[in-house]
Amino acid sequence: MDLYRPLLEKVLFPAFEAARGRPTVPVLQFLRGSERWSADALRDLQAGLLRRLVRHAATHTAYYRKLLGHRGLVPEDFATVDDLRHLPVLDRELARETLEARIAALPHWVVKKSIGGAIDAPVVVKYNAESRHWRDATRWRGYGWAGYRIGMRALRYWPDPPLADGWLARGKRALDLTFKRNLHISCVVRSERALASTARQLREFHPQAIVASSAGVAALARHVNDNGLRTWADIPVIVGGERLWPHDRNQIQQAFGPPFEIYGCGEAMMIAAECEAHDGMHTAMENLIVEVVVRAPGSTVRPARVGEVGEVAITDLHNLACPMIRYLTGDLAVARAETRCACGRGLVAIDPIDGRVTQVVGRAAAGEISLTSAGVRKVFPVEPAATGAAMLA
Repeated sequence: MDLYRPLLEKVLFPAFEAARGRPTVPVLQFLRGSERWSADALRDLQAGLLRRLVRHAATHTAYYRKLLGHRGLVPEDFATVDDLRHLPVLDRELARETLEARIAALPHWVVKKSIGGAIDAPVVVKYNAESRHWRDATRWRGYGWAGYRIGMRALRYWPDPPLADGWLARGKRALDLTFKRNLHISCVVRSERALASTARQLREFHPQAIVASSAGVAALARHVNDNGLRTWADIPVIVGGERLWPHDRNQIQQAFGPPFEIYGCGEAMMIAAECEAHDGMHTAMENLIVEVVVRAPGSTVRPARVGEVGEVAITDLHNLACPMIRYLTGDLAVARAETRCACGRGLVAIDPIDGRVTQVVGRAAAGEISLTSAGVRKVFPVEPAATGAAMLA
């Protein structure tokens, strides 16, 4: 009997988070209830948080004070989420240019990230403790829809994270992996020998969940299936980083168990996640406002129509330290009608991410492709990820 899992989930993890002053567990409990609210109730919650965000930004940041004043707007003008249309979108270039003007005196930022930079200059993102807590809780909720809960043994099959500075930081990272029962294996090298080694470690580790990059786990799944290596019961597989194509989904299902697609970015972490109904991805409405918009000629912006491809814009409702309102992630998605999911959750959904707006770096006979790495997603993929090129050793 696995006694450590419930001990970690119910006792150790809550105590550890509380000792660090992080309300991750109470927020997670709230999210598990609010996800069953109606879409209208969730929109009302978003509208209240949006007014708070706009009021704070107008009072404490130079950029939004000037922007709202120029447009003759006050926080009370944002009665609903639809009133976001009064504000312009924030693309990557503008986000870089306005960073200092968007930083508020209070609350202080606690996390700073540099996002992207493989092709254009990186975007620096800063956010406060409140935003961090909501991001963490949102991630654990999304994982929970796939059946992965705190305390389960998890294989994380991702590219190696950035090297930690100093022995203390490296030690803390190793301790965190052990504490949370995580095994990290880099998915960058996908030679036959590397894939065979990963399959062997998976068999020895007995993971109860897999969190992996779409391309990496698809290649691993193909190796397992081609060589008849599966000896385990179903393991839920949470995939992200790139679009999960139907061909790869079938390979993963056969090799491991049901796949669950997630969508996120370094600027906001988890944006949407697939539930057990496998019908699109629920957006994290309590944490973000997610729009799919079309930029028309003349600098006008409108919501994408149902079935239309548009750009993904996000508003972090809890980032008061450096507000990002209507930030364009650079991704394309297909707008869909707001219907209640068969799972019963009221969180509106988006269809799988359809590609990348810019950053095309090459062409193939079948279409355009882009560089894919941590933080840089595919533009118009030419073929399923599992059949694409991988680094050889």
